[in-house]
Amino acid sequence: MLKQLYIRNFTLIDELDIRLHPGFSVITGETGAGKSIILGAIGLLLGQRADSKSLKNNAEKCVVEAHFDLSKYNLQPFFEENDIDFDAADTIIRRELTTAGKSRAFINDCPVTVQELKELGEQLVDVHSQHQNLLLQKHDFQLSVVDIIAGDDKELAAYRQAYSEYREAARKLEEMRREMEQNRQNADMLQFQFDELSAARLTDGEQEELEQQSETMTHAEDIKSALYTADNALQGEGIGVVSSLHSAISALRSIANVLPAAQELTERMDSTYIELKDVAHEVGSCLERIDFDPAELDQINNRLDRLYELQRKYRVETVGELIGLRDDLQQKLAAIENSDDTLQELEAQCAKLQEQCRKLADKLTQKRKTGAQQIEQEMLGRLMPLGMPNVRFAITVEPAEIGATGQDKVQFLFSANTSTPLQPVAQVASGGEIARVMLSLKAMISGAVKLPTIIFDEIDTGVSGRVAEQMARMMQEMGLADRQVISITHLPQIAALGATHYKVTKTESATGTVSNMQELTAEERITEIAQMLSGSSITAAAIQNAKELLGAIKKNK
Repeated sequence: MLKQLYIRNFTLIDELDIRLHPGFSVITGETGAGKSIILGAIGLLLGQRADSKSLKNNAEKCVVEAHFDLSKYNLQPFFEENDIDFDAADTIIRRELTTAGKSRAFINDCPVTVQELKELGEQLVDVHSQHQNLLLQKHDFQLSVVDIIAGDDKELAAYRQAYSEYREAARKLEEMRREMEQNRQNADMLQFQFDELSAARLTDGEQEELEQQSETMTHAEDIKSALYTADNALQGEGIGVVSSLHSAISALRSIANVLPAAQELTERMDSTYIELKDVAHEVGSCLERIDFDPAELDQINNRLDRLYELQRKYRVETVGELIGLRDDLQQKLAAIENSDDTLQELEAQCAKLQEQCRKLADKLTQKRKTGAQQIEQEMLGRLMPLGMPNVRFAITVEPAEIGATGQDKVQFLFSANTSTPLQPVAQVASGGEIARVMLSLKAMISGAVKLPTIIFDEIDTGVSGRVAEQMARMMQEMGLADRQVISITHLPQIAALGATHYKVTKTESATGTVSNMQELTAEERITEIAQMLSGSSITAAAIQNAKELLGAIKKNK
């Protein structure tokens, strides 16, 4: 329930701080006084789009803040899911807007996104303005009303889960069909490419090895000359480093008994001799292996040319990528070969999920038909006292193509008298009749959905007199079960029935036009209703009529 509303620097409002009460309240005021401004401020708190033009002239920041009592509503899960501090007795929602167009939102002083603000706002306040009457033209709104009264939350959730799985399976099936068709069209090309890559007998690492061999054979003469020079230096007759080192070791060993240092030198030279002799052997082996064969070099280069050609053709850079492409082609060809079996499996799975959807949709349809009958009966009971004694109201639940909400097309049919056949309500009902239909629907829905605050913005369009009083009593009834109902009205019959009466006024000041709202006392209320009855000139008769209207309504309570 909305306990307190604070507004600062919003359009024509300098500062407004007003307390609101449970039950049925009314807001009155002349056209243009600023009632829509109050609704606009509340809209900001509900997550509606912010516009820097809403700031009052010369103001740096606009603030709209509301205090709610949520102790009788199960809204704690929202706060837990979004990691927001929860205070059931005093939940504070605030929206700030700067001249730079920046908007900030807070719930219990925790910064939140506008989407989070909107999500909570939808659970706190329902603002019914005249444009909402257009909802009666929309089949999804009519369906949602039936779902609410039918209480089919579990059935609808189960259906939506099944439908989501079915749509995913259908998507995969369609994707498989497209892929199969494309693969069949490309099958010959895929087979040719696979055969070509398979015939190449590709080996990972082959290219690097062949490139090294080609490089070596191309420079065979230079390599052989260098190896010969190295071999001659290491073990050439008379000049070889290995034989010279061996002679040096023998000489030192012969004096080791008389020169102790010679023994250590001999041991050190021994290890060098062993290593050098091994190096000389390797150089000699390399020299023996180096042999230039033009035919072999041609064969190597031809193989490399083939590998390079395949890489250019398939736009890859390595033999490893060619191998990966070959294996991928093999898998595609195998998939084409086995595609019929795969397709049949997907078709069977899709058909099974579709059948499951239809079974769940049938259950949903039955609950909706039961809910539709309940709505028909209750709507007649609500509409007849509202000046429509011969009203007829019916709901058709007809088969439709299976979709996200089931397989039903719901339509509200209406006739205000016995001589007119039932037709879609939005097509035949007058403005006043649509207002009464929407009020009756809201009253019915409010009994099924525990919404803390409902605001009606001139729901009384096109009605007057006794009908207006009956509409007010319906709103009064809605305000009984832990709900708060606020009606913005121009009708004295509705204004007189409110437990609390607020008035919006507009005055001129040194800084410009200013709107304000105040709670009326009992005497002020008599004056306001008298003015609503007689206009700007309040007569003694109007005052008496106002007292009588308030008194008569109090007696009827």
